[in-house]
Amino acid sequence: MISFFNRKKYLVDLLEGFTDIHNHILPGIDDGAQTVDVSIELIKGFSEFGVNSFIMTPHIMYNYYDNTPATICEAKKVLEDELLKRKMETVQFTAAAEHMIDSNFESILTEKTTMLLGKEHLLIEMSYLQPPINFDEAIIAITHNRLFPVLAHPERYNFLLNRTHRYTELKEQGILFQLNMLSLSEYYGKEVAKIASKLLEEGMIDFIGSDVHNLNHLNTLKTITLSKKTVSLIQPIIEKTINTFSV
Repeated sequence: MISFFNRKKYLVDLLEGFTDIHNHILPGIDDGAQTVDVSIELIKGFSEFGVNSFIMTPHIMYNYYDNTPATICEAKKVLEDELLKRKMETVQFTAAAEHMIDSNFESILTEKTTMLLGKEHLLIEMSYLQPPINFDEAIIAITHNRLFPVLAHPERYNFLLNRTHRYTELKEQGILFQLNMLSLSEYYGKEVAKIASKLLEEGMIDFIGSDVHNLNHLNTLKTITLSKKTVSLIQPIIEKTINTFSV
């Protein structure tokens, strides 16, 4: 007999009214949606479970995705025009960016050409294979600019998987953690799911986002189920994300 208390719940059932703070929906400027039609399909998919609010975060990555406020705002305008054309008035979105900590990062920070989450948060990432040599300096520079660094998907960095004490050290530097929704499944692998669970249980996760790049990501997101325990850990993070970043 299956106990009622052991029944799992779909993640998307918790997302009504959510603001997705990490995604790659803006068209044609990184490894996310390649056309505005794909952007629209992603937005429609999110609306099926009550998500109509987004902070869109294309990559800014030196010599790879050399986006700037100008290129990001241009893609934003393309999407705005298409939403208006299709009379999709319920969709609300703004643009920020996911900033790679690389050799050019501190230059754009100094030039104030970063794209913020809201007014005072900066979404950052690093290589999955090894930390950048300027990481600590970059974090100091961010905080000196009176910004809060938000590390995207900390559970996914391969070099941290066997050095879990580093998560505590990162938190002590004032870094906030943003969990990827897909990490609540084994989409990225069992080890990533295990670290995601550990970070949740230890209260280290501050925010959550989809990091959706394509329709496959979105369709997988719809299939994720959660235990009662995980629901109890995730709900406050969802609420904190909404309260901090509502568009």
